[in-house]
Amino acid sequence: MLSNTSAVLYGEKDLRIEARPVEDPRPGEVLVEIGAVGICGSDVHYYEHGRIGEYVVERPMVIGHESAGTIVKVGAGVDPMRVGEAVALEPGVPCRKCTQCLAGRYNLCPDVRFFATPPIDGSITHYVTIDEKFAFTAPPSLTLEQAAMAEPVSVGVWAARKAKITPGDRVLITGAGPIGLFSAQVARAFGATQIVLTDINDFRLGVARRLGFSTVNASEAMDGIFDVLLECSGAAPALKNGLRALDRAGRAVLIGMGPDEVSIEVPIVQNRELQVFGVFRYANTYPTALELIASGKVDVDAVITHRFTLEQTEDALTLARRVPDSLKAVVAPGMTVQS
Repeated sequence: MLSNTSAVLYGEKDLRIEARPVEDPRPGEVLVEIGAVGICGSDVHYYEHGRIGEYVVERPMVIGHESAGTIVKVGAGVDPMRVGEAVALEPGVPCRKCTQCLAGRYNLCPDVRFFATPPIDGSITHYVTIDEKFAFTAPPSLTLEQAAMAEPVSVGVWAARKAKITPGDRVLITGAGPIGLFSAQVARAFGATQIVLTDINDFRLGVARRLGFSTVNASEAMDGIFDVLLECSGAAPALKNGLRALDRAGRAVLIGMGPDEVSIEVPIVQNRELQVFGVFRYANTYPTALELIASGKVDVDAVITHRFTLEQTEDALTLARRVPDSLKAVVAPGMTVQS
């Protein structure tokens, strides 16, 4: 019998490692043995607060959604040749029937079932089932750890598309965490020629410089005019200063999660005809994200700083609070504790 040990969140700072049943794939689904799961800021927020806005952990929920693994079983209607295939899992499966889905905006589907968003279980476990169309074949050159990064890289791809980044654009990225670093690399792949990252963490800025980007400590004054702002920090001052740095007809994309309400200088937005976009996850990005990683245009290895076993999931969730010199943590369910 397959073992399905899982990292289960019961509520605020109440994470338990326990056995869960292995589900059989239904028609159109595949059963995936999970090889790697990245820790996202939303996972940390659920752990620390038991909720994000209206989404509340009211019953035990498996945590984690940035994942990749190997197909070990298929449901009816799925090509049996997919068994053994390495796949990156897009964690949100929409209804594909509503107005938003039919318009191509399936990320806005009101009935989307998204890993580790209450009440849907996530993927820090040994086995999950998922619609086969959301299990994307990973390029053979990628490890499962690298393939799992297609999820956060997709956020960068979606933001770049929203901002309509084209060759020659000048891009300011506020926040040099994993999403900021991935977004910077995506912007460069889309043709941006001047990319500057800001942060208050010198370790993160150092990683950005090693990846070939210009940096400015957010505590210092910044010169420059930009076409695009990708706000990845969630910090209100970063948004305010970033909007000020935009040229006429500039485009701002709000990516980072911060306070529910912020103030903006309306005359700047009006007089420069700035465009401000929100982003909610992504849609139709996984093939591009995987290609960018496989081609080396997005270096995910430079952003992954720590690795944990499934039994160490709580350590992974508290990493950023404990270790300032950290970026992306990855949990590997199949990995054993090193003696």
